Amino acid sequence: MNADYPFHFDDCGRTATTDYDEHIRDLIEQVLFTSPGERVNRPDFGCGLRQLVFAPNSAELAAATQFLVQGSLQQWLGDLIKVEAVEVRAVESSLTVTVRYTVIRSQTDRTASFSTEVLSK
Repeated sequence: MNADYPFHFDDCGRTATTDYDEHIRDLIEQVLFTSPGERVNRPDFGCGLRQLVFAPNSAELAAATQFLVQGSLQQWLGDLIKVEAVEVRAVESSLTVTVRYTVIRSQTDRTASFSTEVLSK
């Protein structure tokens, strides 16, 4: 069992845990929402998706985000997952990133979606 993210306590007052496949999803979330420079010992870790809150929402932003996400996931989690596809949708003031991936250890296909708010044009 792995510690659940974000860190919290379960109903028994112990550190909450999760199974391996959900732990991988948690790692993807950490890569997406950690800004480069945020971690002291790994200053280049992360994707910086939250920084896009200050970028105008557009098709170009969605395309750039797709490449950014794919590259970051391959760099940081390439030994744990195989990224099959990244879809980025910009609708009004939200940006939704959907990642289809295969967990290498269990060979299971998974899909996870993450959203963040961005400023409209």
